Amino acid sequence: MSTRALRTAASGMYAQQLNIEIISNNMANMNTTGFKKNKAEFQDLMYQDVALNPITTKTPGVQEAPTDTIQIGTGVQPASSQKNFTQGDIVSTGNQYDLAISGDGFFQLKKPDGSLVYTRDGSFKVNADGKLVSSNGCFVEPEIVLGSDVQAVNISKDGVVEVIDSTGKSSVVGDIQLARFMNPGGLTALGDNLYAETGYSGTAVLGTPASNGFGALEQTYLESSNVDVVEEMVAMIAAQRAYEINSKTVQTVENMMSIANNLKRT
Repeated sequence: MSTRALRTAASGMYAQQLNIEIISNNMANMNTTGFKKNKAEFQDLMYQDVALNPITTKTPGVQEAPTDTIQIGTGVQPASSQKNFTQGDIVSTGNQYDLAISGDGFFQLKKPDGSLVYTRDGSFKVNADGKLVSSNGCFVEPEIVLGSDVQAVNISKDGVVEVIDSTGKSSVVGDIQLARFMNPGGLTALGDNLYAETGYSGTAVLGTPASNGFGALEQTYLESSNVDVVEEMVAMIAAQRAYEINSKTVQTVENMMSIANNLKRT
């Protein structure tokens, strides 16, 4: 019984340790553009049926009542880390290449190896070839080529990219599309503010911004992290208290085992 209690308390300590690690990652990324906070999810382990009044002897010819049992849990285990894709605050930057998504959707990017990834970070730049790229060098997909003689760029809420050259002539060079998923929580985080499609997220559905449920684009703005510092601090304190309580459980069980051992010797 004491061994089971120790294992149960230890599983609780391990779960809260992971919880603290997830909370600390949220806090560390509070100023990361487009970052979406994580939340740890847990589930209980198997239950054991423990006899309350075990029958140790049987009388021939006598029908005995069934043994009464009670279910005792064996601890907790981490189930998943769930992304929260609620909208972060949209802040002005004044940079004509910065884009924020007001609503649902992701920017679709193509990595140098040709694979597609997705992000909410719209801090774009122009590379040496005049192509619109992300801060980590991924190309906006479909490709947007601004050209070398660009004085100003105007991007509408529905993704139409218009450039103005040194002569004042304006021309449309492409359209930015957004992607969305049936289950965005099923996307896998790759780091660098990037996500990859998985079987749990569903296939990416492309569409025009500001239509059919897709969010609108806001030029010269960026989306902030959706981390709430106060909420994370409260969660951290609660996780710390839970860890301490499980630690006290271990100490209590140890004291009970010590008392039992002393009783046997006496």
